[in-house]
Amino acid sequence: MTSPEEQLKALGIELPVPVQPVANYITNLQVNNLLYLSGHAFSGEPTPVDIGKLGRELTVEQGYQAARNAGVCVLATIKEALGDLNRVKRIVRVLGMVNSTEDFADHPKVINGFSDLMVEVFGEKGKHVRSAVGMGSLPGGIAVEIEVTLEVEA
Repeated sequence: MTSPEEQLKALGIELPVPVQPVANYITNLQVNNLLYLSGHAFSGEPTPVDIGKLGRELTVEQGYQAARNAGVCVLATIKEALGDLNRVKRIVRVLGMVNSTEDFADHPKVINGFSDLMVEVFGEKGKHVRSAVGMGSLPGGIAVEIEVTLEVEA
């Protein structure tokens, strides 16, 4: 398999400037060989899919894109934290939170936008355990928030 950086180039993805904390927390913390990432959404200016509630303003397809956008933001933070995406040994665990109406039931289809991107970039190392849950609201009205734990090479 090609490197994660080559995969990003092939996908036409340029990593944005990583997001900075908006409150009293840090975006990532490495403990031994695990890197923990705080919740991430989009980076930079929001696109029309990044803000809104699934089941009301946004469709499953739009939510999928919002989750993919969050994935690009996660990759930017990983690169900043590790210096090189090749240091990712495995995406371990993902918590995908979907801002949704109470009758919305397609949370897994939305979070697939993130999961599919991780597999496209990292191959088998991108497969992970995951929870995809609905939330009554998310900060700033964002559509999706993703929290990640990954294993890194020394």
